[in-house]
Amino acid sequence: MTGQINSFPVDPTSLLPSDWVEDVIIRPMEESDLPALEWNGEYTHFRRMYADAFKRQQRGFSILWVADLPGSGIIGQVFIQLICDRHELADGLYRAYLYSFRIKPPFRSAGLGGRMLAILEADLKQRHYRQITLNVAKTNTRARKLYEAHGFRAVAHEPGCWSYIDHEGNWQHVEEPAWRMEKIIR
Repeated sequence: MTGQINSFPVDPTSLLPSDWVEDVIIRPMEESDLPALEWNGEYTHFRRMYADAFKRQQRGFSILWVADLPGSGIIGQVFIQLICDRHELADGLYRAYLYSFRIKPPFRSAGLGGRMLAILEADLKQRHYRQITLNVAKTNTRARKLYEAHGFRAVAHEPGCWSYIDHEGNWQHVEEPAWRMEKIIR
């Protein structure tokens, strides 16, 4: 179909003012946002994982952020894990782990990702965290360039093996070799 971009019949950003990125509200996720994270079915298989992440946020172990564009809804997300069993990723005191960072395709390359990173970094700094870690798939060069442009550096290879229970209750196993990246918060 001509002119279609990932289930959008028309590029939605072409209908927005040129400074639309400034209109995006970046805020902590609310329980009512959970269905929107499935992106019209594209990420339905992560439904349970998102619900578990929200429960961790309620217990103070994570911070889940969404990018909400009035009139368009949730167009991005980024999750921060404050503590996990791998202390080299998140230790609950000084090091936090960034994951599940997504922006809907039509809204990419407009500065929103950098704005989201700046907001979560300022929040972590206020909480006295000193370092942010993340894993980025080795095949995701676009994301790696974004992270490098914002001060992250690759520090280690990660095998990228993980599992989750999908929305139908089945175990799914993922192998996605990655780079662990880190940034010191200043």
